[in-house]
Amino acid sequence: MTNASVREFKMPDVGEGLTEAEILKWYVQPGDTVTDGQVVCEVETAKAAVELPIPYDGVVRALHFPEGTTVDVGTSIIAVEVAGGAAPAQEEAPAAPAPAAEPERPAEQPAARQPVLVGYGVATSSTRRRPRKQAQDPAAQEAASAVQSELNGHGAAPAAPPAPAAPVTPAAPAQRPLAKPPVRKLAKDLGVDLATITPTGPDGVITRDDVHAAVAAAQAPQQAAPVNGPAAPAAPAPSAAPASYDSVRETRIPVKGVRKATAAAMVGSAFTAPHVTEFVTVDVTRTMKLVEELKQDKEFAGLRVNPLLLIAKALLVAIRRNPDINASWDEAAQEIVVKHYVNLGIAAATPRGLIVPNIKDAHAKTLPELAASLGELVSTAREGRTSPSAMQGGTVTITNVGVFGVDTGTPILNPGESAILAVGAIKLQPWVHKGKVKPRQVTTLALSFDHRLVDGELGSKVLADVAAVLEQPKRLITWA
Repeated sequence: MTNASVREFKMPDVGEGLTEAEILKWYVQPGDTVTDGQVVCEVETAKAAVELPIPYDGVVRALHFPEGTTVDVGTSIIAVEVAGGAAPAQEEAPAAPAPAAEPERPAEQPAARQPVLVGYGVATSSTRRRPRKQAQDPAAQEAASAVQSELNGHGAAPAAPPAPAAPVTPAAPAQRPLAKPPVRKLAKDLGVDLATITPTGPDGVITRDDVHAAVAAAQAPQQAAPVNGPAAPAAPAPSAAPASYDSVRETRIPVKGVRKATAAAMVGSAFTAPHVTEFVTVDVTRTMKLVEELKQDKEFAGLRVNPLLLIAKALLVAIRRNPDINASWDEAAQEIVVKHYVNLGIAAATPRGLIVPNIKDAHAKTLPELAASLGELVSTAREGRTSPSAMQGGTVTITNVGVFGVDTGTPILNPGESAILAVGAIKLQPWVHKGKVKPRQVTTLALSFDHRLVDGELGSKVLADVAAVLEQPKRLITWA
């Protein structure tokens, strides 16, 4: 390549103020050709798993870090040889996007591969996941192997000199198995190589069931082996199976990514904001009946309708009646910042850990619009596609611990928020209704709030209003 120069692509800040990210997966190897906008790796930050597109054309010369490494923002992670020789000013420019960079690319990008990296767009033509050199180029393949073997070093490895063609025709490079990030994490945790799995999902995508089937297949030979005489102890579980109490005394799990960020945020919140939690037990029988009625309503056809939808609406109504609850504490300015909008956070348990994406401007949505937003939020979180921006700017949160059969809890505030509502399990219980003990659908709500800006009266009013709406849902008409 004439007039070529090596460009260093640095780890960008893919969120706002993030300092590091873990390299989950490389989509390219040394010797591969890359094009402007092509995704070269997937990284996990404290907020989400995102894919990084390269901002120029060229040939990969070195990967500076192996998969699983946590890298500081601003550190070079890949070296690419580009044609034409870029100007020195371009070489020195940081790869991380500036805070005022252009917003994320609009929705015209293919939904399945839309990059979420702020400041790096994609080429107008369709991009390829990871173009590879042709199989008949053994020199490039040998160079790639040589560089890959030095990945534990942080410097750029020199390209291997051309080698004579091997007498045996080299095999074609293996295609990267297709799987969503949560499925990749599941396979990694269980020790399953995705390349060994036969996909059953659409377009050859590996599903969670495929991974579990691979684990079961690995265990089957040992479980089926006959034993003569007295029962013998069970054979050790294969590496693909989770460790049991009999095989391993303890397991150490690195704290990083979402789990690390959540731990830091919860410690900071617990020891910064003085928490107060109040409880109320409420008869939600009428709310449950309304849920069943809405499921039959044509206006809600195809939408997710469940108790959480009406609980969310009840909280929004309570905030409208008590707006001072929707605020934050500005320590630096010593001010209470009252928000005149509600970005409603919904705590979601995902394979990557607990995340809290939020519905922007939830206060302005109709009930069908709120149902659609809730459905999209949950689906996106379960598929591991929640973007960093979706988890920023929340003002108040709901956590539904009732899905685990728990009566309620004392939730910790999300940093920057003043209140969080915990919803317990809805159970059929004996309840005094119209002077008689009857079986009724009952749940317990818990509201934690920051006592620096929310006193007992305000917190109690909000919780009482939520309970009142759930007990008599017709109040939605008169209060909303």
